[in-house]
Amino acid sequence: MELNYKAFGQGEPLIILHGLFGTLDNWQTIAKQLAEHFSVFIVDQRNHGRSPHLPEISYRLMAEDLQHFMEQQWVHRAHILGHSMGGKTAMQFALDYPDMVDRLVVVDIAPGANEGGHETIFSAMLDLDLTNTENRTQADEELKRRIPEYGVRQFLLKNLSRDKATGGYRWKMNLTALHKQYHEILAAVSGHEEQFDGPTLFIRGGKSDYIGSPEEQQIATMFPTAELKTVASAGHWVHAEAPKELLELVLAFLR
Repeated sequence: MELNYKAFGQGEPLIILHGLFGTLDNWQTIAKQLAEHFSVFIVDQRNHGRSPHLPEISYRLMAEDLQHFMEQQWVHRAHILGHSMGGKTAMQFALDYPDMVDRLVVVDIAPGANEGGHETIFSAMLDLDLTNTENRTQADEELKRRIPEYGVRQFLLKNLSRDKATGGYRWKMNLTALHKQYHEILAAVSGHEEQFDGPTLFIRGGKSDYIGSPEEQQIATMFPTAELKTVASAGHWVHAEAPKELLELVLAFLR
């Protein structure tokens, strides 16, 4: 397994993991700012971006992918930051490989199972005829019929890539595998260890419902030293909606 990545800066290693349907580019702006203080790696997780497309996906497998990546980079211990799906990978990694984690940062996700909510997005993307799609505007108009939120569509359309064989487009992500294994993405984190007692920061969006009172209890049980900070102005996409506030919280915790 060789994950696609970009690296910036010098100093203590910091690895950043994106969420579902994302790519490493979603975090590039923040990564470059963090690179003033750290050696930052932004990574495409399996079945996303330019990383390998495989039939299976789970948090245990993505944690193994990260462990292999760190070995390949000769990184024996690092700060790990993950958002949403990437946050669950980060938690899984901390529970499976605690000695490889310095400080853990999880953005707007808890360790328990999620109820879903991406079904309409999956169906809209799977039904899109990319072979006969001439441009991104046409793709956007097709998605708009079922996905009215402009920001969500623009986020998804970052995954479009030209297909030289057909002249149309293709998804950079392994959409079929993600759809078939969606239950794994919704699953709870369950590691080799029941708890990770290293320094941990959870950051939630004040307008998001991913971390409520039940989730706070889950966090306290599995990550007993965790701090919980709220960015009041942000929803689930904290790094896109309130990058300055997120950066300040991350730097204060890591430094």
